[in-house]
Parts: sequence; C-alpha cells; structure tokens
Amino acid sequence: MSTTTPTVPTPTVPAPPDERRSWRPMIALALGQVLMSFNVAALPVSLGGMVSEFGAPPTTVAMGVVMYGLAVAALVMAGAKIGQRVGWLRMFRIAVAVFAVAQAAMLLAPTITWVIAAQTLAGATAAIIVPALVALIAENYRGRQQATAIGSLGSARAASGVTAFFVGGLLGTLVGWRPVFGILLVLAVVVLVMSKDLRADRGDRTVKIDLVGAVLVGSAVVGLTLGVNNLNAWGILKVAESAPFSIVGLSPAIGLVVVGVVLLQAFVVWTRRRTARGEVPLLDLHVLRSGRERAAMYAMFVIVALEAALNFTVPLYTQIVQGRTPFDTALAMMPFNLTVFVAALLVVKFYTRHNPRQIAVFGFTLSTVALVWLSVVVTNNWETFPTILGLVVFGIGQGALVTLVFNVLVTASPKELAGDVGSLRGTTQNLASAVGTALASAILVALLGMGVTRAVADHPVLPDSIVAEAGLDSLDFVSNAELEQVLTDAGLDPDQVVVTVDTVADARLGALRSGLLVLAGFSALAIFPASRLPRYRPHEIPDPCPSEG
Repeated sequence: MSTTTPTVPTPTVPAPPDERRSWRPMIALALGQVLMSFNVAALPVSLGGMVSEFGAPPTTVAMGVVMYGLAVAALVMAGAKIGQRVGWLRMFRIAVAVFAVAQAAMLLAPTITWVIAAQTLAGATAAIIVPALVALIAENYRGRQQATAIGSLGSARAASGVTAFFVGGLLGTLVGWRPVFGILLVLAVVVLVMSKDLRADRGDRTVKIDLVGAVLVGSAVVGLTLGVNNLNAWGILKVAESAPFSIVGLSPAIGLVVVGVVLLQAFVVWTRRRTARGEVPLLDLHVLRSGRERAAMYAMFVIVALEAALNFTVPLYTQIVQGRTPFDTALAMMPFNLTVFVAALLVVKFYTRHNPRQIAVFGFTLSTVALVWLSVVVTNNWETFPTILGLVVFGIGQGALVTLVFNVLVTASPKELAGDVGSLRGTTQNLASAVGTALASAILVALLGMGVTRAVADHPVLPDSIVAEAGLDSLDFVSNAELEQVLTDAGLDPDQVVVTVDTVADARLGALRSGLLVLAGFSALAIFPASRLPRYRPHEIPDPCPSEG
C-alpha cells in the first residue's frame, strides 16, 4: 500500500474552518499570478518591436515564449517538492526576487539571445511560484474564502491577458517594447513587500526530492517542446539542410518528439515503482487515477495550446505581415481577451444548473465552430464584424473551459494531493503553451511555404532563378515592404515585384485560413475527452490538511 505525504505542510497555527481572514494577503498571491500571466501575454504584443530591433525572424523571437513555458513545465514538479521541503513562503519570496532579476534582464537585453535566456530564467522561477500560489492559499484561507481565493487566480490570469495586451500595445506604439517589462520589475517588488502579510510555514526537511523522476520528466518536456518547435526548420520527417544532424536520414525534430514520449512513459513507470516501495514520488499518480482526471488534463492541454496558438498568430499577422503597431495588435486581440476574462468570471454561475461535462462539451463545440468560422471569414483586416464575432465566440469557449477544468482537477483529487494538482496544472499549462506556440509557428510557416511554391509555379513570369535568388523557396513571414526590398535587391523589375508581392499576400492569407482550420480540428478532437468529465458540480479546493477534518 502506497504512502503519501501531504504536499502542503501543516501551518504553524492551524486556521479554524470558519475563520475569516483579511483579503490583503490574497492581493500578494493574485499579483504573483499577474506577474506570470502578464509576462507571457506581453511577449506576443512585443513581437514586432523585437523583430525590428534585433533583426531576428518572428519564429526566433517566439522562442522566448517557448523557452519560458518549457522551463516551467520541466521544473514545476521539482519546484513543488522544493517548496514543500524549504517552506512555501520562503521559496515564493526567493522566486519572485529572481523573477524581478529576469525582468531587469529583459529591460536591458542587447540581443534576442539575451531575451530568450531571460525568459528561461523567468520560467524557472515560475516553476516555484505556480505550486506556491495554490499551497499558500491553502495555508492562509479556509472554507468559502478558500474557494473564492482559488477562483481569483483564474480571474487574475484572464485580467492579466487583457491588461498586458492593452498596456503593452500602447507602450510599444508610443515608447517601445521594453517599458512593459519595467512595469513587471516594479510589480515584482510590490509582491515582495506585500508577501509579509502571508501566514508563514516551516517547511518539512524530511521531504525527499525524487531526482531521477525530475530528470526524466524534465528531459521529456525538453524533448517534446524542442522537437515540435523545430519541425519546420529541421524537417517533419525527412531531414532538412538546416538540421544540426540527421537520424538515418530522418529529421532530429521527430526524433526528439519520440524520445520525449518515451521518457514520459519512463517517468510514469519509475513513479509507480517508487510509490510501490513506499517512497514519496515527484508526482502522486492518484491525481490521474481515473478517466475523469485524465480527461480533464487532456482538455486543459488543448485549451491552453489553442489559446497560445491564437496569441501567436494574430500578432504575427498584424505586426509582421501587415506592419501595424503593437497597439493595433492589442485592439485586434481585445475582443478575444475581454471575452475570456468575462467568461472566466461568469462560468461559475452555471455550475448550479449544468455539470462540468455539459459545460466542457459546449465550450469545445463553441471553440471549434469559432475557429472554422474564422478560417472562412478572416481577411487582412481584423476589425471586420465577422472576424470580431469569431474571436468573441472563441473567447467564450476558452474562458469557460480554463476555469472549469482546473476546478474539476482540484475537486476530484484527495485532500492531501492539492499541491500535486498544482504542479500538474503548471506542467500541463506551460507545456501546452510552449507546444501551442511552436506548433502554430511550424504549421503556418509550412503552409506558407507550400502556398508560395504552388503560387509561384502558377506564375511563369517568375523563373526558377529569380525564385531562388529572392529566397521565395525558403520564405518566412515578412512585411510587404521588406518583401518588396528583397525582390528589388534580387533584380526583379517592377512588374515582377508587384506580381510576387500579390502572390505571397494571397499565400499568407491562405496559410492563415488553413492554420485556423487545423486548430479547429484539434478543438473538435478535444470534445471526446471532454465528454468523459464528471457530472457532479465543482465545490472548492480540497483541504490540504486532512487532520483538521
């Protein structure tokens, strides 16, 4: 029989179930969630500014988002155990302080490599902050206050997305992309000051960290993320010239994906053996003991991946392709972000009348219909009513699902596994965010390449020599102005330039529509696991201290 140590240590002075505490400590925790969510949302809206300043392609800039999510997903399970051993409050403060250092690095970054490194550091600290938020809520609140507090994390996440796009877009247009990360630096200092109101915990020095499990799951996440992120650059199956090496003629990208899947299975086997020996595993697999919990995890992965893909795609087109300002990007994304925020707040009101299964199936159906609709009506103008309608409908589905699925995972787990749910949530969400961004990048660039190749073949005015010289056979997403300059430098006459720019513009729009249709397919597939979610109504986060009744 396996033994489990409570992931969240017993507080020094246990709080009675009916005790009502000040909400001031919760402000620090909510702002801790804002730190992470604001940072992630600020990166896409800063895409154009970074591409322009550093002269890097957008797919390279997107590596900042990917590396942040990769670091969180790879380290969050180990971070949860470190917090349990050292003490949640102490580790929370240390992590926030290092997060501030990462934002200072963003503020001063001289190269895109510096940006990617800073985001990796920020992700490593978020691997502590993510489980600490859930654990510190359990430490400081009980009963209905606890349920309200855990719900506020979802609201803070959604609100951060809206604010980051608006503030980042405004500052990016008027000043530049750097000041938004200066705001995060100041906010991190505020969180540190306000964290003194949080109830302290002692930690548990007897907790052992499963180093083998940490290496297995971390390596699996790295393999999966880097593999998916380089599918386009290194080749999907056949190795590309840009790949660093080949595996008997096959792309190393697909090899990394396979290795990641194998290591993930090895982690599960190792964890089961460790549990059977009566040792505390890195993640208690009881949080995924039934089909309901596994369905919730799959659903959460798809939700976050779709959101990350859209948050990458829209800024890519508005800033890079259309050459518009970051504020224009913020306005284009505002219908989606506002709707996600409102839906995340209001979905709890439907719990009394509809069960999680009904809400989840409805949410994924809405998301699928919205993406199919967008693939039909989208143009190079994001302010048209049909496009806005599609973004609003997609936002309703996403906002409802994000809050719902986390509540299902929390409610379905035994009381002593609250921290394991928090780390599983962090791993799933951030791996999904990294994979969603990488997958969107790979799909769009691959579709663009196929579209341009096919379109050029239909225009005999462009001989193969010109296609190769202008780089149309290896085209990334560039603005029309940059494309015209490349074509002019390649020696094309004005008529050829006009024909080529129009051809590429049509191919880009075709890639966008096809990409949205692919995302709709993923959303439709998620309806099946959503139909396995429980029929009961979510209540509140489980009490992580079972001895208190």
